[in-house]
Amino acid sequence: MPEIGTITGEEAAALSGLAPVAHDSGTLRGKRAIAGGRRALRHVMFQAALVAAHHNPTLRHFADRLRNAGKPHKVIITAVARKLVTIANALCKNRQKWAAPAT
Repeated sequence: MPEIGTITGEEAAALSGLAPVAHDSGTLRGKRAIAGGRRALRHVMFQAALVAAHHNPTLRHFADRLRNAGKPHKVIITAVARKLVTIANALCKNRQKWAAPAT
């Protein structure tokens, strides 16, 4: 994704197809689903999120918090994938390397 680091986190999530798309009309609030963006990137990020949700302490804590809130498994993995994209975008924007927070 050549735009990474030059756009906002929301835009990065939308370009990767990990941002929910609202189907609203007037006062009707429709369903939200992830769609659009780059399909191949969305699939790769989903696979990366499956691993990160179990092995990265920061993202594991995030996934556990969602799990304790009663979210379904696919919703949790999609949220972790979106978080990965926004983290990668922020790291590129600030020209930093990943450093896990001290525990």
